[in-house]
Formats: sequence, C-alpha cells, structure tokens
Amino acid sequence: MEFKENLKKYQNIINEELEKYLRKENCPEKTLNNSMEYSLMAGGKRLRPILVLATYELFRDSYEEAMPFAVAIEMIHNFSLIHDDLPEVDNDDFRHGKPTNHKQFNHPTALLAGDGLLNQAYIVLSDEILYSVENQYKENFYSKVKAFNEFTKAVDRMIVGEYLDTELEGQQISKEMLEYIHINKTGALLKLCVRMGAILAEASEKDIERLTIYAEKIGLAFQIKDDILSEEGNPEITGKPVGNDKELGKCTYVSYYGLDGAKQELNKIIEEAIEQIKIYREKSEFLRQLALYIKDRNK
Repeated sequence: MEFKENLKKYQNIINEELEKYLRKENCPEKTLNNSMEYSLMAGGKRLRPILVLATYELFRDSYEEAMPFAVAIEMIHNFSLIHDDLPEVDNDDFRHGKPTNHKQFNHPTALLAGDGLLNQAYIVLSDEILYSVENQYKENFYSKVKAFNEFTKAVDRMIVGEYLDTELEGQQISKEMLEYIHINKTGALLKLCVRMGAILAEASEKDIERLTIYAEKIGLAFQIKDDILSEEGNPEITGKPVGNDKELGKCTYVSYYGLDGAKQELNKIIEEAIEQIKIYREKSEFLRQLALYIKDRNK
C-alpha cells in the first residue's frame, strides 16, 4: 500500500505541475491548444517524470530543481504517443480508454499538437537554463546544461526507434534488431529520466553508471510487458485494443520468444535491474517497487 500511495502522490504532483503549462487563453489557435491539453492531461502513469524525481531524491531532499525536466519529459512522451497513434503509424483509435487525438480532433490538428508538445518541452528547458544564467546559479548551471544535452540526444534516439519499428513492420528481423529498436524507441526516454535525475542531483559517475544499467533494464522490461499486454491484456483495462501488434505483423518479444518465453525474460531483467540499486538500501525502495510495478502492471 505504501508504494501505491507514494506513486499516487507523485502522480498528483506531476499533474498539478502540468496544469501550470496549459494554454487556456482565448486565441485563434485555441483548438490546437485544446488538442495538446487533451493528450497531455488524458491520464497515464506519469512513469517518466516520476523516475526523474525519484532518482533525484536518492541524492537530494527536495525535487523542485528537477521539476522542469520532469515536466518536459512528459510533454515529449505525449508528443510521441500522438504521432504513434496516427493512421500512417499504428492507426490506433483509443488510448487510455478515450479516442486518440486524431479521432477526437482531426489528423492535421493531432499532427501539429504533437509538434507543439515537442517544442513546448524545449521551451520549458531553455527557460529553466536561461533563468539559471540570469540569476547566476553557477553551482547547478553545468548539471542543467548536461541534462539538457542528454535530453536532446534521447529524443533523437526515440525517433530513430519509432522509425525502425514502422519501417520494418511485417518483416522478419533478428533478435539484435528487435532489441536495437526498443532500446531506442522505449528505452531511450526511460534511461534519460533516470540519468537526468542523477545528473541534476550531481551524483558521482559511479552512481550514474549504476543507475543507467537499472534504467536500461527497466526500459527493456517496459517494452516486453507492453508486448505481453498487447497479446493477452484486457482492453477494458489497457484502454487499447488487444492483438494489434499481431495484425500489423510487428516483430515483438512475444512473436520472437513466445508468450511464456517473454514472461521469463521479463522476470530475469527485472531481477537484474533491482540488483543494481541494492546498494542504496532503503532510499531505493521506491525505485525497487517501481521496477516490480512495471513487471506486474495490467495497463
């Protein structure tokens, strides 16, 4: 229960912060702003921004400095979901149990809403860095610039992974290519979240290295679990249709390993992730439970 309470606490914090960035003014582009808000505030686990804050709190007592980076990563995540759902990519009609953005609005609006969230993320971070310069916060300026640099590269990798996943749809690919796709498509942002939290907290290189391995493991686990849910999940819970990956001929961990084999691989990877953070003892309890949550989630 304590984990679920802490998870809900983090989710509420993130939702309240995201509310501050919504564009509510009455203007010619109001429909576009509504479309961006529709996806950004549709729900979801807020796993990525939570990872930023929870990792930061391994080394620091207060998460405020990391909050703009947490907000920006959630904007990027939702940009990717809007584009992922479009007819020329996955052609999904529902997400979080609601019509996807292009179904709720229209195709051009959804496309531009995704672009808008991508750019808004960069506005949030550039504003934060500029604020540090103008107020001469020299002690944390380098860590913010370094985190921003990692941010830009991870978004690049995510786009590469999405391209390959779409381009190779229906083709037989190797295990190495399957892992390469998902290390980039799903894993890049999850790894970024953990690394940004550690970098902003000015953790040691050894700590960053250890946490990077943890993040790589849970990123891979997240994708394997997604593939499992696509095969046997409950659409009333997942909010997405089951069997889409198979219909589209996507090469997934389930198609490669079989359902039971994918579950075994998932368990192994989660155990390896948890092993990396044992050194932090009780301070890493939330991150340990979060890894188990990724394995056991039903949506």
